[in-house]
Amino acid sequence: MQLKIMPKKKHLSAGGVPLILFLCQMISALDVPLDPKLLHDLVQPPTITQQSPKDYIIDPRENIVIQCEAKGKPPPSFSWTRNGTHFDIDKDPLVTMKPGSGTLVINIMSEGKAETYEGVYQCTARNERGAAVSNNIVVRPSRSPLWTKERLEPIVLQNGQSLVLPCRPPIGLPPAIIFWMDNSFQRLPQSERVSQGLNGDLYFSNVLPEDTREDYICYARFNHTQTIQQKQPISLKVISVDELNDTIAANLSDTEFYGAKSSKERPPTFLTPEGNESHKEELRGNVLSLECIAEGLPTPIIYWIKEDGMLPANRTFYRNFKKTLQITHVSEADSGNYQCIAKNALGAVHHTISVTVKAAPYWIVAPQNLVLSPGENGTLICRANGNPKPRISWLTNGVPIEIALDDPSRKIDGDTIIFSNVQESSSAVYQCNASNKYGYLLANAFVNVLAEPPRILTSANTLYQVIANRPALLDCAFFGSPMPTIEWFKGTKGSALHEDIYVLHDNGTLEIPVAQKDSTGTYTCVARNKLGMAKNEVHLEIKDPTRIIKQPEYAVVQRGSKVSFECRVKHDHTLIPTIMWLKDNGELPNDERFSTDKDHLVVSDVKDDDGGTYTCTANTTLDSASASAVLRVVAPTPTPAPIYDVPNPPFDLELTNQLDKSVQLTWTPGDDNNSPITKFIIEYEDAMHDAGLWRHQAEVSGTQTTAQLKLSPYVNYSFRVMAENSIGRSMPSEASEQYLTKAAEPDQNPMAVEGLGTEPDNLVITWKPLNGFQSNGPGLQYKVSWRQKDGDDEWTSVVVANVSKYIVSGTPTFVPYLIKVQALNDVGFAPEPAAVMGHSGEDLPMVAPGNVRVSVVNSTLAEVHWDPVPPKSVRGHLQGYRIYYWKTQSSSKRNRRHIEKKILTFQGTKTHGMLPGLQPYSHYALNVRVVNGKGEGPASTDRGFHTPEGVPSAPSSLKIVNPTLDSLTLEWDPPSHPNGILTEYILQYQPINSTHELGPLVDLKIPANKTRWTLKNLNFSTRYKFYFYAQTSVGPGSQITEEAITTVDEGKKVRAVNPRISNLTATAAETYANITWEYEGPGHVTFYVEYGVAGSKEEWRKEIVNGSRSFFGLKGLMPGTAYKVRVGAEGDSGFVSSEDVFETGPAMASRQVDIATQGWFIGLMCAVALLILILLIVCFIRRNKGGKYPVKEKEDAHADPEIQPMKEDDGTFGEYSDAEDHKPLKKGSRTPSDRTVKKEDSDDSLVDYGEGVNGQFNEDGSFIGQYSGKKEKEPAEGNESSEAPSPVNAMNSFV
Repeated sequence: MQLKIMPKKKHLSAGGVPLILFLCQMISALDVPLDPKLLHDLVQPPTITQQSPKDYIIDPRENIVIQCEAKGKPPPSFSWTRNGTHFDIDKDPLVTMKPGSGTLVINIMSEGKAETYEGVYQCTARNERGAAVSNNIVVRPSRSPLWTKERLEPIVLQNGQSLVLPCRPPIGLPPAIIFWMDNSFQRLPQSERVSQGLNGDLYFSNVLPEDTREDYICYARFNHTQTIQQKQPISLKVISVDELNDTIAANLSDTEFYGAKSSKERPPTFLTPEGNESHKEELRGNVLSLECIAEGLPTPIIYWIKEDGMLPANRTFYRNFKKTLQITHVSEADSGNYQCIAKNALGAVHHTISVTVKAAPYWIVAPQNLVLSPGENGTLICRANGNPKPRISWLTNGVPIEIALDDPSRKIDGDTIIFSNVQESSSAVYQCNASNKYGYLLANAFVNVLAEPPRILTSANTLYQVIANRPALLDCAFFGSPMPTIEWFKGTKGSALHEDIYVLHDNGTLEIPVAQKDSTGTYTCVARNKLGMAKNEVHLEIKDPTRIIKQPEYAVVQRGSKVSFECRVKHDHTLIPTIMWLKDNGELPNDERFSTDKDHLVVSDVKDDDGGTYTCTANTTLDSASASAVLRVVAPTPTPAPIYDVPNPPFDLELTNQLDKSVQLTWTPGDDNNSPITKFIIEYEDAMHDAGLWRHQAEVSGTQTTAQLKLSPYVNYSFRVMAENSIGRSMPSEASEQYLTKAAEPDQNPMAVEGLGTEPDNLVITWKPLNGFQSNGPGLQYKVSWRQKDGDDEWTSVVVANVSKYIVSGTPTFVPYLIKVQALNDVGFAPEPAAVMGHSGEDLPMVAPGNVRVSVVNSTLAEVHWDPVPPKSVRGHLQGYRIYYWKTQSSSKRNRRHIEKKILTFQGTKTHGMLPGLQPYSHYALNVRVVNGKGEGPASTDRGFHTPEGVPSAPSSLKIVNPTLDSLTLEWDPPSHPNGILTEYILQYQPINSTHELGPLVDLKIPANKTRWTLKNLNFSTRYKFYFYAQTSVGPGSQITEEAITTVDEGKKVRAVNPRISNLTATAAETYANITWEYEGPGHVTFYVEYGVAGSKEEWRKEIVNGSRSFFGLKGLMPGTAYKVRVGAEGDSGFVSSEDVFETGPAMASRQVDIATQGWFIGLMCAVALLILILLIVCFIRRNKGGKYPVKEKEDAHADPEIQPMKEDDGTFGEYSDAEDHKPLKKGSRTPSDRTVKKEDSDDSLVDYGEGVNGQFNEDGSFIGQYSGKKEKEPAEGNESSEAPSPVNAMNSFV
């Protein structure tokens, strides 16, 4: 798929190339670029680039400049018409034309009058390829006529009557802006009762006594001449009925009465508009303003509705206390009946305004320039709309097409000109005029017939550098006729681009919406048409984005200390970043306490005003990044002990160098919390196969922040990192972005492949299946193959699903098989597996071992021998031989109880074995059986044997009873296993002193038939240790021991004392703990206390307790920490208590002082408040001592108060003179060239108010700012077409 140029931006395809080229020729507006490479040999018809507005109001005090600029090749010449006839500028010395331009400059500053040059002007730009014309430019000087002198009688009204104060300003050009003020130039208050209408009149719905005043003044502001005209003040007096009768009697001859309505309450009636219905016409796109002002008592409220419709929500505005309804950007849909409703408590009145929206012509399709090659076809379309429907007319080179020279290549069809088989002589400039009664549109469009091979205007080998994951735009500015097609190629081999990730724009620019690292390379732009081909290479480099991987952090520091902000930047290695620090979005203070290096900003000796927001900005030539942190400065507090903890989790995980089976993981370490990080642990999650399960991936040193990780195919990896220090392991980091590796064939086969039969006629093949991680791709299956090991059969294979076994039926019994299990998936097979050997199912052995022989070795051991069975009779895996043996009868006949059979198995092919653990002096029988995987074969014939006499077991029990002062009685039970005939008992004993030393040993023989013996003549209060055992003819048996003490209290039983520590208790404070315990046992014991942090693996810390105390104090503990503790005894008889756990108390926070509650601070604030109050009083007194206003003084000095244009010397009103011709301005009273009015003595004169560069009026009409120059004229600029302005009656149609 090749990339082709298309008329609109879209994803590209190769289909329909001829149609695309034809559309480009028919409808696209291709302009000849005025590039230096083309100017020397390409011709182009003229194009108007700049012209004055259609309705051009000029300032009569300045030179007249009528603009007309055009481009073309060769450069066009210019001519003008005035009022429809040729304007010969050479005959008028005041008129000049700018060099290389068509702009006229008429010098009326030295002599001449603006009115002389009033008229309709039109510019024509012409060269050898045609002529372009401008709009009709109607030039009119601005006018600000004076108010007609009139005598205004005082107005006297009864309270509650309605009133209209007329303004009727002089008609100026442009119309004046009206506002009402008093003699002090203060805005007259307006409300729902009193308001100014759109015509400038002041309306009173009803008058009140507070309306009485003598200075109702209407002002008219004329912006172009920088003047404000004033109407004579109007006097109004509002009186009661009694006062009105007195006034009529005294002043009947001199008083004019306004209104005759009663002052009683009355329903509303409209002051404007009159009647019940009215009509309003507005042009499309303008602001529709509808007004209803009503009188009545009480004051009416105005409401607006649209009949059969809703008011447009986003374009409807209410002005003048809802008396004016405005709808912006009106269209034909806004036509209809609008109803205003005036309502008060006594009734309501309605007025319907019928609105008709007309439209000056506006473009539907404006004609566009055509660049064609000889023999091609094209069209010019001029389509406009309006109300009424505009008339379309064509001109060629400024001449109506009906009387122009005939051109056989063109055909006119209403609003379309069709060109066919054009030649170079067909080149011309066509004008389309669309006009109706409300205005006209004029557009120039040329037809330029050129035959030019493609040219690429973009510089060769241009290097573009773009940040990764941002759009890349590669330019290929081109020109040619016919219009060339554009193709892009990547790389030096010339392969055309086939990806659908590229977008080609109309101007030839190649856009890569999301540029990646693999987008780097050389791109070739090729432009072709039927006359030739041109190409150009550009180069694209993709850079890594600049990122702040370690941002400065919020800090709270004490005054006088040092603070450091870290800003670690990661950037493309080919870009050099510049790091800049800002404080509160401004430069850092010029103070040596602020120092910066590559990654840090350090502020030493921190002061209170150092608090604020600090921003680190990293800039490269392609991008930038920034991060901020707040510094808060507090009063010094005691330094707390450092807190040691596990590290904070790493962050900012990033995957780079993403390959099929490896990826590089980069991270930023978190805070180590005062213990250096020793290592990082990397885990992964397979979101596809084991979502939520994290497995170990790798471990790296604590100094590394990157790791190259090996990956498996078809795994959706996410990684996380944990840091570890001497305290422990951090919480896991946030998971990285997911990375799905490509599928591949399995790289391993199942493990633990076995073949074992469960029945004599089957073979069960089992294996350990691969997990999802090992599958390497979708569609995991297994190919199972088998054949007999000793035969010549071919392999039998079957493909099974993802299971773990397969059963082969109908096999011979116990036959060896070769087995293979191979993994496969949708991509392919795993490597060929190695064959393993298995066997079909086993059956029970058929033959019993023969020639069983027994040899007695001693009283507890015998040796058995047998002959092996034939291998074929085993019918399975020979697991060994199994001996069953049991005791039949004791030789002493004391134990006739039946003994259960015991079993011994001898693995493999052994033919003899030892029987250990036999009971001496007993009769035994045994048999032997062969064993395979299925079970046991038949038993051999039973064989009996006899064990000789042995030594006895220890006596079953030994008790010491009835202790006296000098005797002890021993009681015992005989041995449970005499293993022969007992001959006697042997008793040995010896004393033990207080230091645990043993005395002389005494031996005593006791007859075998005794079970009780008393020892006499012993020492009183003495501990004795006894050793007691039985004896047969073979020898002595095992002994039993016991200890006892002789005592004075003969009735008290003596028991052994076992030392122990109990009731271990810990009482903890912030950094220490008291440990107590209870001890039972012999005295003279040395204790020790062991303790450590609970839950840690560190060794116990040991403290020796001085003396035999049962308490101890632990010091130097960490606050808020859990400890474990235990107590033990030193020496050979050492023992320890159970563990106890306690927790130290938290560290106590230092006490802080709230400054807002301190007495000195409250007193200081009171003093500051008092000082501010005194300063305000002084300023108020000085303000009230101001002088009179200059304007007021001038009004008092002149009998005629009519206001004239402002002077430029003092900013006050000029003198009025009847001797003048009522000109709007004298020559000598022009404002300065910078159009400003100086302000000197008065701070409140009228000159301080107005509209312009330095001042304006509020919406309510009050002055703000300094009155200044008028707005500059802005010439219309564009591509030879202009929108319709407000109607110009003198010039509605171009022809």
